[in-house]
Amino acid sequence: MLKEILAITGKPGLYKLVSHGNNMLIVESLLDGKRMPTYGRDKIISLADVSMFTEDEDVPLSDVLTKLGSKEGLKPASIDAKKADNDELRKFFAAVLPNFDRDRVYPSDIRKLISWYNILVNAGITDFTVEEEKEDLAATEAERKPKADGAASQKKAAQKVQAKTSGKAAGAAAKTGVGAKKG
Repeated sequence: MLKEILAITGKPGLYKLVSHGNNMLIVESLLDGKRMPTYGRDKIISLADVSMFTEDEDVPLSDVLTKLGSKEGLKPASIDAKKADNDELRKFFAAVLPNFDRDRVYPSDIRKLISWYNILVNAGITDFTVEEEKEDLAATEAERKPKADGAASQKKAAQKVQAKTSGKAAGAAAKTGVGAKKG
């Protein structure tokens, strides 16, 4: 589900991908439901591509949102991210992700995470999983089949063209007498 949820730099809130056209995407705001186009000049990122720094390795945002949802009971966050000071935010986030990297995760990142969580929960989106692996396997298989079929058809087409051109060359040689046996 998070693959279709987008954050657009310079625009508030989160957006759901509705459709795409030539050089643009049609998105719908999760805050007010208005649809608008976004273009190639806009910096757009899917929430499925976001991760949080930890002391060990990066943790996907889907895992962080799932932990936050289980802590808060899939209700809006109990802390007001706008009014909380930095120490309160770090303490709150430590309860969600204890081993987060305190040097690389800034309070503004925690505020944004809480804001995104609240937007998703208020929009009724509580499934934070990314079903990427199944889709990737299916897409890989689908890509392999047309390529194999395409390569075979290209080979057959090349053989036909070669046969036609060699047949024309032989016919032309017979008409001009070049290379033809005299009897």
